Amino acid sequence: MVRSIALAVRSACVVAVTLVAAMPAAAQEFPTRSIRMVLPFPAGGGSDLVARIIAQKYSQQLGQQVIVDNRAGASGNIAADIVAKAPGDGYTVFFANSSISISPAIYKKLSFDPVKDFSPISMASSYPFVLVAHPALPVKSVRDLVTLARGKPNSLDYSSAGTGTMSHMAMEMLRVKTGTRITHLPYKGAAPATVALLTGESQVAFVVMPVAAPHIASNRLRGLGVADKVRSAVAPNVPTMIEAGVPDHVAVQWNGLLVPSKTPQAIQDKLYREWVAAVKSPEVVQRIRAEGAEPSGNTPAEFSAFFRAEAAKWADVAKQSGTTVD
Repeated sequence: MVRSIALAVRSACVVAVTLVAAMPAAAQEFPTRSIRMVLPFPAGGGSDLVARIIAQKYSQQLGQQVIVDNRAGASGNIAADIVAKAPGDGYTVFFANSSISISPAIYKKLSFDPVKDFSPISMASSYPFVLVAHPALPVKSVRDLVTLARGKPNSLDYSSAGTGTMSHMAMEMLRVKTGTRITHLPYKGAAPATVALLTGESQVAFVVMPVAAPHIASNRLRGLGVADKVRSAVAPNVPTMIEAGVPDHVAVQWNGLLVPSKTPQAIQDKLYREWVAAVKSPEVVQRIRAEGAEPSGNTPAEFSAFFRAEAAKWADVAKQSGTTVD
């Protein structure tokens, strides 16, 4: 009897040791095929630009192609649901952006839990939103816009990448702080929202700096205020929203890599190492900064803490503005 128990214990130990030894080996072999990086917005927006810059280098680092898969809709929740339900094998990852920190505050029912269903790997980059106006609108500053909006409530339309996106909530923050009423026109992504502004379908919008900067430089859009604590190097003549008279108005779009929480830690670790190597490589840093963004590559712990702070901030804005979806 004693000998049987001893043999059973020895066998269990051998199995455990074998499994532990196999995990690093699996991580070393990973990946053996292409990786699908799900993006929650259409091609052409700020997140898409950064995702494709990093994906090219990330493919080289991992030795397998990283394919960007644009899955727009529901403020990023469709893409999040796809990844949350994917196998935790490292072959389906989520290039998330700020919207995932906003969704819990405005959606009563979500098919996923942003905290429980995902593990943060690392941020990719961050870049500010800039308040821009169609040049036909008779405003040259944030103060002018606020005065016009107060004098003619709901006479102006603003476009956004969709209800609950950062471009939407940035304007809601402005409305709460200034007591203005501007009509919301939601689109399925930053690209169509920007097109609406360029064509005059909407008059104002918060657009990410990588997308807005070329249009500001060509005078197709008028830059009114950068939603960051400091001015942007790619549009240095545009004041910050704080300088323009709106206290604490900071709306920074961020994006980063998440994986299903059931993904083995060894694979998460490898994804993190190669991600940081890609994001901090000189060519990627140069290209991201040229787009008006700032590369990150922080640790999973830092990313997690940042995410929680963002979620609390935008929950407060949603409460004050009364923003809900269902």
